[in-house]
Amino acid sequence: MTAQRQLSCIVVDDEPLASALIAAYVRKTSFLSLVGEFNNSEEAFEAIVAAEPDLVFLDIHMPGLSGIELARRLTPRTRVVFTTAYTDYALEGFGVNAIHYLLKPVSYNEFLEAANRAAAVMPAPVPERNQSCRPADGFLVVKSEYRILRIPFGEIDFIEGLKDYVKIYSGGSDRPVLSLMSMKALEETLPTANFMRVHRSFIVNLDKVRVVERNCVIMAGRAIPVSDSARRRFSDVMGL
Repeated sequence: MTAQRQLSCIVVDDEPLASALIAAYVRKTSFLSLVGEFNNSEEAFEAIVAAEPDLVFLDIHMPGLSGIELARRLTPRTRVVFTTAYTDYALEGFGVNAIHYLLKPVSYNEFLEAANRAAAVMPAPVPERNQSCRPADGFLVVKSEYRILRIPFGEIDFIEGLKDYVKIYSGGSDRPVLSLMSMKALEETLPTANFMRVHRSFIVNLDKVRVVERNCVIMAGRAIPVSDSARRRFSDVMGL
């Protein structure tokens, strides 16, 4: 018997209790993997573009960017299951790549039916040729927004970790590269002579450090904290 394919999922709902319930259902379902939960549709869109999940459980009514508007921005690769408290919707009228919609409050049996439907229509996975991040002759190679980017180590200012994602700031730009990967994976990839994890949420390029103020490093207009556990080593390395 062939093992059921794992589907990566993101949950989006501006109501925290509603998103938490769907996220709990995802965790409870063996063939689903939760990669993100969001209460803000704009933030969710950025994460979806970076992570390219198989499936998004998406609330229709949200402030700002609505669920339907968000879904219309997605590529066909990512499928959608809508959630709504309203009964006056028909999937054929959405004009999006939706599989099903769930009426709130959603029971687990209803959720599982939608998840099974998604698993049945998903195409076979394509073998991944590119790792989340890897070094290549002085470059960090990352996947972001459906693209593969080569970022020179020397241009990286600092990296910020956000749950399952990282933001890579480089060249003094305030627009970071968002990518699905772990801080631990980055630590193992970046050259230790040049980069140091100064806080559980930050890795800095030591060559770019110009200002140290109290327990912070000032870089690209940001005050990056140096944790107690990293302070002594950071001071030794920087000759402070």
